[in-house]
Amino acid sequence: MSDLPETRYLHGTAPEEQARLQTLNALINTHTLAEIRPAAGERLIDFGCGLGQFARAFARATGAPAVAFDRSASQLELARRLAEFDGESAMVAFREGDVHAPPLAPEERGTFDVAYARFVLEHVPDPQRVVNAMAAALRVGGRLVLEDDDHETFQLWPEPPGVMALWRAYTRTYDRMGADPYVGRRMVQLMSAAGVQPRRIAQLPFGACSGDPTFVPLVVNLGGLFDSARDAILATGAFDARGFDDAQEALTAFGERDDAAFWYTRRYAEGIKG
Repeated sequence: MSDLPETRYLHGTAPEEQARLQTLNALINTHTLAEIRPAAGERLIDFGCGLGQFARAFARATGAPAVAFDRSASQLELARRLAEFDGESAMVAFREGDVHAPPLAPEERGTFDVAYARFVLEHVPDPQRVVNAMAAALRVGGRLVLEDDDHETFQLWPEPPGVMALWRAYTRTYDRMGADPYVGRRMVQLMSAAGVQPRRIAQLPFGACSGDPTFVPLVVNLGGLFDSARDAILATGAFDARGFDDAQEALTAFGERDDAAFWYTRRYAEGIKG
């Protein structure tokens, strides 16, 4: 029997969720790459790679093939199809595996220049074990990069009726699954406990105002986030189906305003393996 902690991804892997993730990656990968500043020749290992769009973008920037893995076979199947469609199949070696125990051959351990995880730690029951595994994959002097959420940074204004309450109910679903919606604030501590020297932190934009071309896609992504977690949100008892639908309608109307602001940031932490 495996001793790996049970991990459940709240949002599932339905086609609608995969489409949401594709759009989300397109919106935020540029910011992440600008923050990491990948150097020529750096080899990446991407923990919980999802559809692999970031791993391919990193490999394009460095000219070195990456390794990317995920536990979802359906996500990986689409990741390979997307890479093939773009003529980039050789850029990334996609593998199936768990973030607590990366699928690496013994000779690959301790060889990577950058170990990266985004929106992974918030969903796992033992984030320290994941960060430890990331550190073990790095060479001495390699960079460990974490990017994740702290759900307290979320704010919409003018506040659409019911949406902030829906966000709080959504946040409660993490606790019920043994996960941590505030893990972003703990990333430096997790890194240090893994024997990695923290170097810098940042808060990366994950919001926009009306008039910004990313505003409507971000609002649509938020609605898709809620839809994919609908059953879990209703199970908290904070909303019934009618209340959920009313809040989603208010969110749609918010996205059509010309005076609206979507405030959110994601947390970024980077360290060096000594």
